[in-house]
Amino acid sequence: MQPTMKQIRYFIATADSGQVSQAANAMHVSQSAITTAIKSLEEMLNVNLFIRQPHGMLLTYEGNQFYQHATHIVKEIEEAMLLSHRSSNQVQGVIKLAMSYTVAGYFVPPYLTRFSRSYPKVEVKLVEATRSEIEEGVVSGDFDLAFMLTSNLMNQEDISFQTLLSSPRRLWVSSSHPLLENKLATFHDVAQYPYIMLTVDEASNTAQRYWNQTPYQPNTIFRTSSVESVRSLVANDYGITILSDMVYRPWSLEGRRVEVRPLADHVPDMEVGLVWSRKRERSTAVAAFCEFMEMSVSPNQDLMNRY
Repeated sequence: MQPTMKQIRYFIATADSGQVSQAANAMHVSQSAITTAIKSLEEMLNVNLFIRQPHGMLLTYEGNQFYQHATHIVKEIEEAMLLSHRSSNQVQGVIKLAMSYTVAGYFVPPYLTRFSRSYPKVEVKLVEATRSEIEEGVVSGDFDLAFMLTSNLMNQEDISFQTLLSSPRRLWVSSSHPLLENKLATFHDVAQYPYIMLTVDEASNTAQRYWNQTPYQPNTIFRTSSVESVRSLVANDYGITILSDMVYRPWSLEGRRVEVRPLADHVPDMEVGLVWSRKRERSTAVAAFCEFMEMSVSPNQDLMNRY
């Protein structure tokens, strides 16, 4: 027996909202229709997809894995329908596309795959680069287009940009950490505990800027360019950190859970998007790619409710 699209959509709605009642409202069905669909999926897969809690539904490890596949399926179907009226086979060319480390690992891959399927005659040449290398390459013409943290963009005089996603930053702690008792965490709270500082994509520079606006400083005990190292150290209760929802995953590689708490103090969102030269006309292929990304990404999508 195979899952139906209706069951998959009901599951995704529940994961996104964290509430059966909200999922039912969003899908315009009864709550029993949602719970029946989830129960059927769990029986088919022989796993529990959710942890049922008084305040809502949290995805299990298996549920999170299924969510990744389910959203991929639905996105492909939606994009196929949206692109069906276009002459995508007539668009051809080469795109020299650069991307920074964070977006290469946590944002871009599924969109690249779907774009290649929708525009088979467009060749995308990929390069990983730092923020400064991207800015220089876009201005010089070495790159036609680039994905980067647009919140870090320096040269806005020569470079145009389009922010596709704004990802809030939150506090990451282990499942047994004392700060879980707080509904909101302050910088004063965070400064009392060992802190793991991520350095990749100028993350430490960004962190220092918002810490400098407070009377406090993080008690940094380790600096690393690896997001997975941060996740593992936090999950094992060696330290805490503040990072964006885009790179959040609820489980470390060794299967320990990472929890999040919102911050009472202001922390800027991490903004992700596309950049290109103001002085060069975009090719048909580049324009098609930009339009595809704008259509595919919802700028206000909530990355956290499903966790």
